[in-house]
Amino acid sequence: MIENKSVLAIIPARGGSKGVPRKNIRDLAGKPLIAWTIEEAQKSIYIDRLILSTDDEEIAEIARNWGCEVPFLRPLELAQDHTPGIDPVLHAMETLPEYDYTMLLQPTSPLRLSEDIDACLEHCIKQSAKACVSVTVTDKSPFWMYYLAESSELQPIIKTDRPVLRRQDAPDVYVLNGAIYVAKSDWIKQNRTYLNAETIGFVMPKERSIDIDAMIDFTIVETILKETRLQEEK
Repeated sequence: MIENKSVLAIIPARGGSKGVPRKNIRDLAGKPLIAWTIEEAQKSIYIDRLILSTDDEEIAEIARNWGCEVPFLRPLELAQDHTPGIDPVLHAMETLPEYDYTMLLQPTSPLRLSEDIDACLEHCIKQSAKACVSVTVTDKSPFWMYYLAESSELQPIIKTDRPVLRRQDAPDVYVLNGAIYVAKSDWIKQNRTYLNAETIGFVMPKERSIDIDAMIDFTIVETILKETRLQEEK
């Protein structure tokens, strides 16, 4: 609990991932991908109940082996390519309705730490926010992004009377890193999203913000984890 408010954390892991088949249980530095999120969530000092939402019995069994509760199997209609990401959250909330805050922890953010999870909750509470999501500074500023017009002319995404010519003059721009979403449960039910004008951002460092979407991401994260272990052993 945090300030006498209960917290439900949901790890979504459907079986039919397309980019990397069976991605959620693919080995990453000696553990299935979902295990990295399960272990960090279990260290949280605020999460009251941690569950996995999946349609896949193999994924469910692996999660149980890592100590994560799987109270139900998600209906197949909520595990399709076109299923909105909020739908499994709403389904879990209907099944387990008694929590004040509901958090979504995607398994594709294996570098996220329990400290990030707890700090995001604290930030949400401290700011009296309805919802809070994790973000990180992007290296690729939209001030230097363009689209191609019909005749291949470069048209800036952001049009301004004063072009930003130097990187150091550009304001910091943030992107969702997909690691942490948290909001008041009643607010989620009403808005059916974690993101609207009332949502605030919680900044995470770039080195913990990699979202695994393709095989190259597994390679990058595995390299980071191996390097971290080497440093810890010195």
